[in-house]
Amino acid sequence: MSMIQDKNYPKSYESEYLKVGDNHRIFFEQLGCPDGLPILFLHGGPGSGCQHGHRLLFKQNNIRLILLDQRGAGRSKPKSSLISNTTKHLIADIELIRKKLNINKWIIVGGSWGSTLGLAYSENFPDRVKGLIIRSVFLGTQSEIEWAFTKAAQKFRPDLWEKWINLLPDIERINPLLAFGKRLESTNPSIYLPAAKAWSDYETSLSVLQTEEKFITSLENYNCNDIKSGPNTPYFEWHYIKNNFFLKTNELLENAKYLKGIPGYIVQGRYDLLCPPIMAQSLSSVWKESVVEMVEEGGHSANSGPMRSALEKSISSMINQLT
Repeated sequence: MSMIQDKNYPKSYESEYLKVGDNHRIFFEQLGCPDGLPILFLHGGPGSGCQHGHRLLFKQNNIRLILLDQRGAGRSKPKSSLISNTTKHLIADIELIRKKLNINKWIIVGGSWGSTLGLAYSENFPDRVKGLIIRSVFLGTQSEIEWAFTKAAQKFRPDLWEKWINLLPDIERINPLLAFGKRLESTNPSIYLPAAKAWSDYETSLSVLQTEEKFITSLENYNCNDIKSGPNTPYFEWHYIKNNFFLKTNELLENAKYLKGIPGYIVQGRYDLLCPPIMAQSLSSVWKESVVEMVEEGGHSANSGPMRSALEKSISSMINQLT
């Protein structure tokens, strides 16, 4: 298989907005070859949207890559809308796009929240999935939420934990996740914007092994003149967290039996402080067709380094296997 050296490959050949109801118009883009192997990429977050770097994970010239901005994320409209924004709605949106594009089966690729959504879709429509590649497994359970926002930092980054909770008044430090979540629900920009910035800073620091922490020093003194500024993801994450990701208890692990016959790769960082490796191991014990690629020097983020290399390798292997 020839590899394209142009860093901008695959190139976009079509993009459009699709009305999916509830006033939502989701943006999706097609890249590569219209007659190529169909691949759907699902971004993380939730709420982050697709980025230019995502297309650079795919270097083959015989693929039809679809990049989808989920409801309220990226270029989808209305921006930041949490109305009718649930896991079930997003699964339905994916299936609607598949039908619209007249794709019989496709490969699903997603990391972190993208792994959650990719698994949920694949378990609901296994006959439409040709292959599945997931990175940094997140199954939407309460124990994973506690790990990502509390226990991981307390055990491995206690200095970071102290910086995060010290932004709150003493009484709110008992349950900082709830405290920040309630602030994100505020209609006052001077309350929700600094909370979103602190949330994002905290999560970003946990996503990589080496980081320069750039925490705001005070929620009260944070400059929030521009109400359109700030990260989008924290509002979505809190919306999904407080609703248990709109999943039944252990739903994704219990329904992994429906993945039987679907080949796949699980790319997992050994030192992931947001998505603990035990979940990847638990999933692979049920999904026998999966191959676990444990990245020994990997954390959570796949933006660069060993995690990105492992993900690119797994994508390439899957494409080779199915073409």
